[in-house]
Formats: sequence, C-alpha cells, structure tokens
Amino acid sequence: MARPRIKDVARHAGVSEKTVSNVINDYVHVSERTRRVVREAIEDLGYRVNLAGRHLRKGRTGIIALVVPELDVPYFAELARHVIREAEQLSLTVLIHQSGADREHELAALAGFGSDFVDGIILSPLALTADDLRQRAGVPPTVLLGELLEEGADHVAIDNEQAARQATEHLIGLGRRNILAVGGHEAPGLGTAEARTRGYLAALAEAGLAHHPDALLPVGDFRMPDGARAVTRALDAGLRPDGLLCLNDQLALGALRALHEHGLRVPEDVAVIGFDDVEGGRFSVPTLSTVAPDKAAVARVAVQLLHHRIEEAAQTPRPDGSGEPGVQSPQDRVVAHRLVLRESTEGPTPVRTGAVRPHTASPRSRP
Repeated sequence: MARPRIKDVARHAGVSEKTVSNVINDYVHVSERTRRVVREAIEDLGYRVNLAGRHLRKGRTGIIALVVPELDVPYFAELARHVIREAEQLSLTVLIHQSGADREHELAALAGFGSDFVDGIILSPLALTADDLRQRAGVPPTVLLGELLEEGADHVAIDNEQAARQATEHLIGLGRRNILAVGGHEAPGLGTAEARTRGYLAALAEAGLAHHPDALLPVGDFRMPDGARAVTRALDAGLRPDGLLCLNDQLALGALRALHEHGLRVPEDVAVIGFDDVEGGRFSVPTLSTVAPDKAAVARVAVQLLHHRIEEAAQTPRPDGSGEPGVQSPQDRVVAHRLVLRESTEGPTPVRTGAVRPHTASPRSRP
C-alpha cells in the first residue's frame, strides 16, 4: 500500500493541501473545527510527516552528532539515551560518534566531520586545547560538555569542583582523616579531573587536614581495572586510607574490589564515594555513594541550546552584511547535581541508605 500524502489527507478532509500544511505546521490562522477535521483525517489515513523533506527545504539534515570519548562507559551510555530522547522532541536524529579521547577525532567532530552531514555537534572533549577552540570557525554550531576549555564556546556541565568538595566534606564529616583521591590529578588545567581534584584539596584545606602528594592516585584510564590497580598500589605501598574519593563510579567500583581483596571492610574501615551515579553502583556490594549529575538536565539543556544555535545560525546575518551566520555570545550553563548516600559511606542502616542531598546550580546559570 502506498504511503499516504498530503493530497490524500486534503481529499479525505475536504480541504486544500495548503490547509493541511498549515495544520501540520501548527499555524494559528486555522479554525479549531478545520484543525480537528484535518487531524482526524491524518489519524484515519496513518499519515506521517516527511521529516527529511521538511529539513531539506530548510537547508538542513535534521541530524545532530553526539561525540563522546567511549561508548561503553556507563555515564556516556546513559547520557546518550537522554540526548536521543530530548532530540526526538525536536524531530532531530542523533548520530553517536566515539572519539576515543583522540585529538584528531575531536578536531574532526569540531569541524563537522568535513561535510554538511550534521546540523550541529554536542561534544564531550578530553584532548582538545583552548587554541583548538579559538581557531574553529563556529560552524557547525557546537555545544561542549564537561569542563570549560575557555570562554568562547557554548558549554554545559555540573560544578565539578564544588561537587568534589561536597563529597570530600561528607567523608570528613564521617570522621575520616586519611582520604585518598583515586584518579586525582594536581596540575594546572580546566579538565574534569583537575576540577574535582581542586575541590578535594579545598575541602582538606578547609578542614585543616594535611595533604600529602601520595594521596593523589593517578590512573591511566577511568575504568574499573584502573581503580583497582591504583588502590592496590597504594595499599601495597603501605598507605592506610580511611576514605576514598573516586573521580568516577568506574574507579570506585574497581576500588571496592581492591579493598575486598585486601580484607578491608567498606565502610567500616574505608568509606568510598564516586561520581556519576551509574546503574552498576546501585547494585554493587555495598551499594555506592556517589555524586549524581542531573544527566537528564544536561541532555535537555545541551539539545535545546544546540537547537537554538542551529535556528540562530540560519537566521542571523554577519555584522559585515555578508549574509553568513553571525557568532552570538556563548553560554555557560551549570546543571544541578546531588550527593546520593548509600552503603559505601553510610553502612547498611535502612534509615540512611539511599538518602539524597541535593545541590543545585548557581542562580546565574540555572537551566
């Protein structure tokens, strides 16, 4: 059976094709009766809007790209699900690309993969530099996730420094005094690891606790084996932590295994807290306390901001009158996070397990 077309809907409803188009595009100058008749005809015939044709008429593809370092990292997999859901609300299709945290791959994404295949990019960069962003032409529109490389690009993230500080303060509030940072990276820079390390160090300093360089446990990657290896090395070297701040949940889950293999109890001997609130942490033994970014809000703000930029680029002329899209002021959007307390810090007490303490975005940049 042939797919129904606008003219079929018009004939079924007894109206013109233009009227059907007006209803589909939600134009206001259509009576409620006519709108109802057309919608009933659309339902009766099973008519579906040709989104590809609609986008092409606007000079677009209707496709955006989500570029993440690794697809099998649970945080990015969960984020991708939210991005796809938000994009569907705007009739956009999401192309998911894995960069491998490789600078050349991230540069290719930043340039739109060298074609007009995508209308915009949501990019979580790990290898790009501030110079890379300064040299880009601004096309296609791009929204960055994670820590801000510089002012000059749209950006969505949680306040990682503040979140790490709050998580460390919670461990200190439990009486822990020898807290190690798994994945900690004390170096100049604006990356996520650096921001979380700064928050950890600030909490120690505020509490008057000495910081020893050995308290930062560097990792080659942010996966479970890396967390297990880092904690094993520390324990084998004679370090005796009573708390671990892990810079993501994958590291924390690996740390739990290393502590178990060394006969240490969690949280009785060592309290452990992670970042990202991935599903695995809700089923580990013990369940994992974590900093939970509002992933749904990150996706919603990023997709809506990118959609706005795509629309803006199509309509805004350059100041020189060339008719090309102009560059508008970038936005830095901070999304809420919360501290989710489970058994790895609180123990199996039913009253405390699963407690949630919210921490919201600053008033200047709420989504």
